[in-house]
Amino acid sequence: MTTKTATLSSTSHQALTEPKAVRWLLTGLALAFLVLFLVVPLAAVFVQALEKGLDAYWAAIIEPDALAAIRLTLIVAGISVPLNLVFGISAAWAITKFKFRGKAFLITLIDLPFSVSPVISGLIYVLLFGLQGWLGPWLSAHDIRLIFAVPGIVLVTIFVTFPFVARQLIPLMQAQGVEEEEAAMVLGASGWQIFFRVTMPNVIWGVLYGVILCNARAMGEFGAVSVVSGHIRGLTNTLPLHVEILYNEYNFVAAFAVATLLALLAILTLVAKALLEKKVRH
Repeated sequence: MTTKTATLSSTSHQALTEPKAVRWLLTGLALAFLVLFLVVPLAAVFVQALEKGLDAYWAAIIEPDALAAIRLTLIVAGISVPLNLVFGISAAWAITKFKFRGKAFLITLIDLPFSVSPVISGLIYVLLFGLQGWLGPWLSAHDIRLIFAVPGIVLVTIFVTFPFVARQLIPLMQAQGVEEEEAAMVLGASGWQIFFRVTMPNVIWGVLYGVILCNARAMGEFGAVSVVSGHIRGLTNTLPLHVEILYNEYNFVAAFAVATLLALLAILTLVAKALLEKKVRH
């Protein structure tokens, strides 16, 4: 029996181990792809940004319109990410821990922003809240401005980013099951005690992972924000929109200088993502 087991193990190991030449070829192709489509464009951004020296680079960063775009980007992310965090945790908890009618429909709604183009999402909000939209006359009569203003940017950002936290937590909570919560309930724990002392400690790394991805998308969103912002310089331009305006004006150094901020955000997101994955494995 032992000999047979060893033979099967050896055969399985051989079946799963490719020849060295194949492994080197696949590794080389993967590295070449990453260098060509990730490292080279990223390096080009920083090279173009520093083409005229650090003084020109820094001047583009501290320019008033650039600072306004940075400030607006941080404000939008600071509002949308916490709201999506609350929604994502609530939705994941309800879907995985309870049985109710409409669960499948709720999951479909959570996935909706993944299947709808961001530009279409922004256009929907214009049709709803714009001056000629369904609710536009009522909003105008009450002096409420959503489209071409900061509230509209926040709304579309919330829409395009709300699946990230929920979609990270739903499969994680489903894999953990409900046994620990049921045991805590039998011992007399209340609903909030179960949530904070049993459920959340088990999914905290998934929550952080979802928040990182949500924040990166919120700061880098372009399509939906472009539709509802109005491109008012210094008022409704986020960082991606400010980069587009500078590039269209052939101010390439300033455009790439501001773009490096988004590139650094992407790098920090990848580093944080890798650290969290390493922590989860341990």
